Amino acid sequence: MKFDDATDIIQLTSKWEGDRFDNGRPRVSDDILTRMEKVATEEAWSILWQNDYKFQFQGDWLTTHGDKILVGRAVTATMVPMRPDLHDYLLEYGQKEENRIGFFNSWVIETLQRDDVMVIDIFGKVYEGTFCGGNLSSTVAARTGRGQVIDGGIRDLQQIMGIKNLQTFYKGCDPTPIRDVTLVGINTPCRIGGAICMPGDVVLGTPAGVLFIPPHLAEECVINAEKTQLREIFGFQRIREGVYTSAQMDTKWTDAIEADFADWRQTNTPKALQHLTLDEPEPDQANSDDTDSTPPTSEECENSEESEQDDQLTLL
Repeated sequence: MKFDDATDIIQLTSKWEGDRFDNGRPRVSDDILTRMEKVATEEAWSILWQNDYKFQFQGDWLTTHGDKILVGRAVTATMVPMRPDLHDYLLEYGQKEENRIGFFNSWVIETLQRDDVMVIDIFGKVYEGTFCGGNLSSTVAARTGRGQVIDGGIRDLQQIMGIKNLQTFYKGCDPTPIRDVTLVGINTPCRIGGAICMPGDVVLGTPAGVLFIPPHLAEECVINAEKTQLREIFGFQRIREGVYTSAQMDTKWTDAIEADFADWRQTNTPKALQHLTLDEPEPDQANSDDTDSTPPTSEECENSEESEQDDQLTLL
């Protein structure tokens, strides 16, 4: 085996047809990363769901910098509980055959580049599962300027909170150092809670949680979100003006509203959204006929919850 093997990465991310790093990792453009910073979790999630990517989101995190948005290209690593024969072999292999220095966690950090997000599967371990402390987190910040997603622990929390250009999503904090874990993959598929992350995925971390966006769908997620945002700007303005009701804006628009929107955007479209073309149906309605792939609406979710509650009352 090899750590961070280009041949394996290219094979595993074959749907990506754009630029790649030297190690084969997909390189989504800087422009898409910048625009992704303004995308809400649900706006990107809906595109993934419609394309049958249903295990890309994980919530329930602690963060070091509150609501700071995290966006970047994923560098993944997978660790497992220590088994001595495997542990000793891989540690020696990495140090002697691949000239890697230090312990496993340092190997991952040394591969990071600007605008990367380090994504670590350490199976939720917190006690003796502290992948990063203040020193290594400072290195992550210096290399990436972005952040890290650690499905496990960190230490030196006060120091990490002082690193302004680093957002960290993590599961817990403990003063113990990292012990009894073995690195089995760099830039391989990894499981983060109930989600899967691949090397080169665009990581979108928000107050809602972390979404791992396959690189070949990243641009579609951004464009869908921007179209939604433009329509919402129009809708909010017209509601404030008393032209339409919230009910009219929250259902499929009539031809008259669509025509009004078309006239409005000629002179009111924000500069950042003027690249959009809006000849196709509105984003939320584009796949409305496909009942198997369209995510449920909030109203449907509420009705489902009410139905479940009624069933429980009947049983009582």
